[in-house]
Amino acid sequence: MATSATLVATIVVVPASATAEPGPSAGGVDRAELRGALAAVPEAGAPGVLAAVRDGRRDWRDAAGQAFLTNHQPMRPQMRHRVGSITKTFVATTVLQLVDEGRLGLDDPIGKWLPDTVPGELGDRVTVRMLLNHTSGIGNYTNAMISSYAAINRMQVTTYAPADLVATGLAMPPTNAPGAKFSYSNTNYVLAGLLIEAATGNDAAIEVRRRILRPLRLTGTSFPGTDPTMRGPHNGAYFAPFGVRDLSEFNMSWAWTAGEMIATTADLNTFFRALLGGDLLSPATLDEMLDRVPVLPELPEAGGYGLGIYSLPTPCGEFWGHDGAVFGHLMFSMHSRDGNRQVSSGLNISHHQFGLPDPHPIDIAWQTFLLTAMCPTSETSSRSAAAAPKLPSVTRMPGNDTAVAAP
Repeated sequence: MATSATLVATIVVVPASATAEPGPSAGGVDRAELRGALAAVPEAGAPGVLAAVRDGRRDWRDAAGQAFLTNHQPMRPQMRHRVGSITKTFVATTVLQLVDEGRLGLDDPIGKWLPDTVPGELGDRVTVRMLLNHTSGIGNYTNAMISSYAAINRMQVTTYAPADLVATGLAMPPTNAPGAKFSYSNTNYVLAGLLIEAATGNDAAIEVRRRILRPLRLTGTSFPGTDPTMRGPHNGAYFAPFGVRDLSEFNMSWAWTAGEMIATTADLNTFFRALLGGDLLSPATLDEMLDRVPVLPELPEAGGYGLGIYSLPTPCGEFWGHDGAVFGHLMFSMHSRDGNRQVSSGLNISHHQFGLPDPHPIDIAWQTFLLTAMCPTSETSSRSAAAAPKLPSVTRMPGNDTAVAAP
């Protein structure tokens, strides 16, 4: 097997000295500029792209390119999309609501709640907080599961039990001592789902629906469970090595509370605006959520991971959110701390840069659009479509759902 490669979206990370502003200002986003930047993404090779951008009280939603490669249906901004690891932010919020209610403690050892799943010393040392900020040191089960293209074919039609996913992760060598450093692991969030069930007695997805989706009226957002079908308007999902084969029908039990959800870009903006605005958590617990550990200790300016959410510096200030990558779908959702500036955007292709040493033109174009949405040129006049990919310190996002080893 060749060395595995991680597929996730890329974004420019600039030195702290270039982001002296405390946060994005309320300046206007040029819609013509946005439209042109969005259209450049399919021109660079993506089948299609969709986006929802919020600037103050103004919402802009649009799409470009094709929803499907075989029937030339145009991409529509309201289409549903698999959002991968953005699921983690919903799950972490649910866990933190239980903390607010006094039903869980962030520093509870997980063995207290899951003694049969994580027994012994590991269960005593790993805390709820360590699961949510990826410092547990528990191995990432998807690194073992997704070992070849044949494995992807099996996963598409297989139902996995959460306990089996956890067992795979626990059988892997630990990445670090509990609490020592950040190491992204989907196993952490399957365990978080099991914690929700242990503390409430209810299915984890039911708790997320009851606490978040219904109150916020996120009608385009769902946990599909073992149903492989994307219900409602949606787009195709093209895993680049498989060509025009559409993987939008996929049993997502392999990801469960680490990455199962489907959403619209508008729903993601609504959710993150409510979360960062303090509508879902107490002020003290939201502060805990936004307390970060460095993703790259040797590059602290690259941002940090909180509890199911991370921050990134941009040329116009710090943004918060998450990304997600599953087979055929990518999603990126980032927001200013005050919720005034928001962008959620998805592609219906993945692994197009597999094995390439440099960013693919699709990623350069998408990155340029995302920066255009977050940082209008009126605020960062030095940024341009030509210059953005050449800025130093390009880093990969932490939402690693689909590392694949080539056969």
